[in-house]
Amino acid sequence: MIDSNTVPVFKLNDGGTIPCIGMGTFGSDRVTPDEVAQAVAGGIRAGYRLFDCAACYGNEDKIGAAFRAAMDEGVVKRGDLFIMSKVWNDMHRRVRESCLKSIADLQCDYLDMLFIHWPFPNYHAPFCDVNSRNPDSRPFSVAEFVDTYRQIEALVDEGLVKHIGISNMTIPKLEAVLGQLRVKPAACESELHPCFQQQELFDYLKARDILPIGYMPLGSPRRPERDILPEDLADMQMPELVQIARDHGCHPAIVCLKWALQRGQLPIPFSIHNYEANLRAAVTEPLTGAEMATIATLERNNRLVKGQVFLWPGANDWHDLWDEDGAITGCTDC
Repeated sequence: MIDSNTVPVFKLNDGGTIPCIGMGTFGSDRVTPDEVAQAVAGGIRAGYRLFDCAACYGNEDKIGAAFRAAMDEGVVKRGDLFIMSKVWNDMHRRVRESCLKSIADLQCDYLDMLFIHWPFPNYHAPFCDVNSRNPDSRPFSVAEFVDTYRQIEALVDEGLVKHIGISNMTIPKLEAVLGQLRVKPAACESELHPCFQQQELFDYLKARDILPIGYMPLGSPRRPERDILPEDLADMQMPELVQIARDHGCHPAIVCLKWALQRGQLPIPFSIHNYEANLRAAVTEPLTGAEMATIATLERNNRLVKGQVFLWPGANDWHDLWDEDGAITGCTDC
């Protein structure tokens, strides 16, 4: 067990704080909701205080039972936990309803942060394959995104949500919407790991005092099958990273987490077995400057979540989702 008071925090742009590392709760198609909830229960007792949840993961009710049990047993109080959830794509016009369901399922009274999970309302069914397409999908709309965001701003006014998060954004999308938001986003969740560092986006967020939160911080070897392609790289098998792990006498996963923390991003790893070791990365010896510089050379533009299932009719391929030419692809009101 790790004393949660020894885990460093990041400061948010409103002066609040957030633990510097959290537990993800996406079990993909490999882990059951009960197993995720058991990991959360163990994580609380191991010292985790930040939990990254989402309605579409299909396990918030199980996780809520774990939260309630820990509170009833006096392990934690509600105020000790930083609980995050996300509005799924089919609820962009019904944000309050989505928020209230997550709060009820998580048994948490309020959310410390609520994210817009994806910046467009392109729904796909759980466990669909990579070739699935919803004919109602459409490209990013500034007006629709801002409307969704304003619904969360109203929840902040109501006290149901403390902070607002955004996720899976690009710089062109951020440029299009940030000037229209009353409450500044506190954080932005993005895919961030040593072989996909997104330095330009990272710097953009930091310059605007928006905390980068990195999902898949280990390169997610257990991501859904539909997201695995032959050309993908495995971060934890990169020789340079393996050598750094040897030098520290630890698993390469710990090196990935230390790199993230020292870089200034908040990692949210998920494991049903190694969560205590992951948390320990935040309170043990840091990487050296030379080791950080070595990891900086591992950038390979190795995006693992392509998002093909969110493509709209007329889109070319998954590259259109990420505005790689510097403009918002397909947007009609940008």
